[in-house]
Amino acid sequence: MTMAAQERLVEVATVEASERDRAPVGAGKSFRAYDQDQVLLMAPSIQDWVPEGHLARFVSDLVDEALDLSAIYAAYEEERGFPPYDPRLMVKLLIYGYATATPSSRKLEERTYSDVAVRFLCADQHPDFRPIARFRKRHLDALAGLFVQALRLCRQAGLVGLGTLALDGTKLRANASRHKAMSYQRMVAKEAQLEAEIAAIEANAKALLADAEQIDAAEDKRFGPDRRGDELPDELQRRETRLAKIREAKQALEAEAEAAERARRAEMAEQGKTPRKPPNGRDPFKPKPKAQRNFTDPDSKIMKTADGAFHQCFNGQAIVDSETQVIVVADLSEHAPDAQQLEPALDQLVENLAAIDTTLPDGAALIADAGYFSKDNLRITQEHDLDPFIATGRFKHTEPPPPKPAGPIARDATPKQRMARKLATRSGRAVYARRKAIVEPVFGQMDTVQDARQLLLRGKPAARAQWRFGCAIHNLLKLHRNGGLALITAG
Repeated sequence: MTMAAQERLVEVATVEASERDRAPVGAGKSFRAYDQDQVLLMAPSIQDWVPEGHLARFVSDLVDEALDLSAIYAAYEEERGFPPYDPRLMVKLLIYGYATATPSSRKLEERTYSDVAVRFLCADQHPDFRPIARFRKRHLDALAGLFVQALRLCRQAGLVGLGTLALDGTKLRANASRHKAMSYQRMVAKEAQLEAEIAAIEANAKALLADAEQIDAAEDKRFGPDRRGDELPDELQRRETRLAKIREAKQALEAEAEAAERARRAEMAEQGKTPRKPPNGRDPFKPKPKAQRNFTDPDSKIMKTADGAFHQCFNGQAIVDSETQVIVVADLSEHAPDAQQLEPALDQLVENLAAIDTTLPDGAALIADAGYFSKDNLRITQEHDLDPFIATGRFKHTEPPPPKPAGPIARDATPKQRMARKLATRSGRAVYARRKAIVEPVFGQMDTVQDARQLLLRGKPAARAQWRFGCAIHNLLKLHRNGGLALITAG
């Protein structure tokens, strides 16, 4: 390329007008007025802040017109003191918060400023997170009792049929880390180690105190100017605190193991059986070496979750109606196996149906997976006027083989064989196939919409109350999506 051509290229590349001087695209278009300094940002009436049909309006009408808050009002007997927030405001705030995956009291306080719907529910008041947390703690049982009220409203709205029910459990993450748990075997070893360390530190401290007859300057240099010199060393205080916690957890495990073994032996005695000795000569009244206890939430247990990992959890139970996936029973246990949760769930079903003045229809069915199967559970289900459809799981080599799908069943068939044959029929397969479509989506909805599978409260009573309150919110959301309180008025 010639020199003249290069010079022409340079001349063409020179930009005389800057980008800043160019007129913006669309400068001639008229836009709506935009002024962040305008005086009025909201409608003059708070009722105009939220459109009709919004969840916040449903929650407001629900608390004002449908829910009975007498149990909460009854707790306010003291006339002295600064007036508290109206219970209606606090209940609306908590219901809306849990329905929109905001159970944190601090985040709820933040939303009273940033969320228009929350400002509408609170009438533009802004409760601090401390009163919110205290209100929830003080009225936790009353909030859990809203589950029955929500179930009654769903029944009145025609959302509960009770013809087909499905029972299942889900592992709820406790407010505790599995790293804060310790096995009984490790407790015994750690207790001996801490006792030896404390003895050594005490001996060292006594030796130091014995040589403390020195001048004041030396004592100040050794113990500090603000210490007398005879206090326990910080290291000893920390070890004594840890030792006390480990001993407390160890004693609790021992008491639980002894009570469980006595109950097991009493049950075996009624059946005419003799208990066998544990392997390795272990004391049957002592905990198993791998038995664990968590220091943060001792009621929670390490359980295997759906992702295959092990976490500190509670076992949440729910019986779901097939009509619109309304939860009719909500309970919680600290035990991972599901089989022992069937009877308490059915007992609660009887209580809940009596509370809402209804009964099971003829031919009502209960569907459950293989985790709930046992001979006793089949009998218990039938005693509660429910037709069981409970998966049997695999047959062991020592058990009689499952019956063939066709042909008569033997008269001496076991309950497990009869149930396997029942589920192998065309009608049995059709009923059991509905289980996944009834109960499992409920847990998914509660997890994604409400974040209800992460518990914030510690201890089984508080965790159970939070689970029941979360299930009540699920039912109220079902009512809202299907038409709201208008369904009850129309009915």
